[in-house]
Amino acid sequence: MEASSPVSTPEIVFFDLETTVPNKAGQRFWVLEFGAIIVCPRKLVELDSYSTLIRPEDLSAVALKSGRCDGITREAVANAPAFEEVADKIFTILNGRIWAGHNIQRFDCVRIKEAFAEIGRPAPMPVGMFDSLGVLTEKFGRRAGNMKMATLATYFGLGQQKHRSLEDVRMNLEVLKHCAAVLFVESSLPSVMNGKWHNPSTMVTRSRSNGKLVCREENCRKSPPTTLGYQRAVPYTRGRLGEMTEGVRKLLCKAQETKSLNNILKHSHSLFR
Repeated sequence: MEASSPVSTPEIVFFDLETTVPNKAGQRFWVLEFGAIIVCPRKLVELDSYSTLIRPEDLSAVALKSGRCDGITREAVANAPAFEEVADKIFTILNGRIWAGHNIQRFDCVRIKEAFAEIGRPAPMPVGMFDSLGVLTEKFGRRAGNMKMATLATYFGLGQQKHRSLEDVRMNLEVLKHCAAVLFVESSLPSVMNGKWHNPSTMVTRSRSNGKLVCREENCRKSPPTTLGYQRAVPYTRGRLGEMTEGVRKLLCKAQETKSLNNILKHSHSLFR
């Protein structure tokens, strides 16, 4: 009996549309640009990309000058292909893949369906959908402020959003990677990331003074001060000095000779753990 081949995971396609913005009742959205990257779902690396400007039927709906430095102008799309001319390519890229993007459920997906309906063709269908706006709002929260892509990119120091399709989907992927890394760390170290960790900068040590053990608080110079007052006792029994570990005994003897216990403790944390 032949071994069955492993089921392949569908690729992810991050896509974005740039459109006109209606400013009057009754006006519609016109798609001006389509951009997409195909991403390996297991490694989140870009496998392929595609972008194209699109000429709308009504060129007057496109501004002569854009308010954005890299914005799309009427001149830029005047000689671009119509949507019908690039529909086959867009269908091939989107159909049968996992769709991903920022706010795609409420905007980009709707515009894609409208564009294909206008040319009398069935729209591509995803096998799954990942809208980063909804997922990050739920999982990452609003720690970055609002959940706009530009705000998230600024939060992670990824630069300024270009508002061009291909650049924006690549930024979307990088934002997701950064958010996932933060969430991974937080889930791995819940008590630490919630501010409940112990303070290693303050330690209680014991030394001999007139034949008696005296507790002394020492501050580690490598650690910043903190409001948490956690104290850790040196792990040896309260018996005679000879019952200490050999390493601790030598360190304390050297401290009595040099009167510089702080300098020794600075290099001996491992012995007190």
